[in-house]
Amino acid sequence: MATLPSHIANPALAEAGRSRIEWAEKDMPVLRLIRERFEKEKPLAGQRVTACLHVTTETANLLRTLVAGGAEVAICASNPLSTQDDVAAALVEFYNVQAYCIKGEDHETYYNHINQALDIMPTLTMDDGADTVGIIHQERKNLIDTIIGGTEETTTGVIRLKAMAKDGVLAYPIIAVNDADTKHLFDNRYGTGQSTLDGILRATNVLLAGKNVVVAGYGWCGRGVAMRAKGMGANVIVTEIDPTKAIEAVMDGFRVMTMEEAAPITDIFITVTGCKDVLDDRHFTKMKDGAIICNSGHFNVEINIPQLDALSSARREVRQYVEEFVVNGKKVYLLGDGRLINLASAEGHPASVMDMSFANQSLCAEFMVRNAANLPKDCISVPDAIDKEVARLKLAAMGISIDILTPEQDKYLNSWTEGT
Repeated sequence: MATLPSHIANPALAEAGRSRIEWAEKDMPVLRLIRERFEKEKPLAGQRVTACLHVTTETANLLRTLVAGGAEVAICASNPLSTQDDVAAALVEFYNVQAYCIKGEDHETYYNHINQALDIMPTLTMDDGADTVGIIHQERKNLIDTIIGGTEETTTGVIRLKAMAKDGVLAYPIIAVNDADTKHLFDNRYGTGQSTLDGILRATNVLLAGKNVVVAGYGWCGRGVAMRAKGMGANVIVTEIDPTKAIEAVMDGFRVMTMEEAAPITDIFITVTGCKDVLDDRHFTKMKDGAIICNSGHFNVEINIPQLDALSSARREVRQYVEEFVVNGKKVYLLGDGRLINLASAEGHPASVMDMSFANQSLCAEFMVRNAANLPKDCISVPDAIDKEVARLKLAAMGISIDILTPEQDKYLNSWTEGT
């Protein structure tokens, strides 16, 4: 087996991992085109990339693209339950990527793995949640001098990075890949919508039709979850703190109420807010017997699990990824330890949507290498040209053509002299 530095669960799983990586790759044509160009041009030659991402088959194809571009790559997990161990083994054995990730790793191992991935002295960071950036800025400031920039994949990470930039502590430019239209409009909505329900169904095998399902948060992820749950026959309730998003949910045909109002009548709770304590003691005590609670936001703080445990007279695992808590004589079921349910008990987003997200990641890494010296130390937007190019390539891969402006139309849209 390979001798590349790593800490993984089982190297013998590598062949199975490679098969699944290749299966995902067939639905990632945009990333494949980029990888083929990177192989020829080597735009990342000399770069060292520390990636803190969900270690899935789709991520593996992103890392293959970075390696093809000439980068040295180390990967660690951005969530203790999101590693696919066969994928980690294949990355080390077949794709020349250092991997420090084991599904179900404890808190200490999780952070040890991040630090091991940082030991390559990265020039670029690639995050899903900004954990790596946080450690660099708080504990390993010696790494900053060699880092030219980074990228961030998810809403939670972008929130953290913008807070750092606002406080004037962000030490290098980071592109908010999450905010690209070809990321959040598709990955967050269609990817999260489908994969969240997939995770719930794999963990519980519950029937959604006829159930009252609360979706906490009506951002792009919440929209996707609500849409898919409604499509499977659930009665969807949305909870929100933003009045604009709340009225949008109403106009989309969903009931909107406070979480305290929803707690006694809800069968399944799904949090997708990026905030903490969205489900708290005042909600747990009102829940009906048999209520199911889960999270599809980045961190497991959305559900106050310590408080749930403190309120409970008994706690046990009743099936894989399902824990039963007894609160005031009623049973409440927590899925996937409150972590991303679509990755804890399922496989995450479909490859076809991650194709666009990871195409953005690859092209933004290339952009950062070329332009970092001229970028501010801030959380910055994906260049519009990259976003549009990813969409163009995806349409081409799907065999879809669109219209283009005539010279007269272009002139009209860029002029103020023509009117009625």
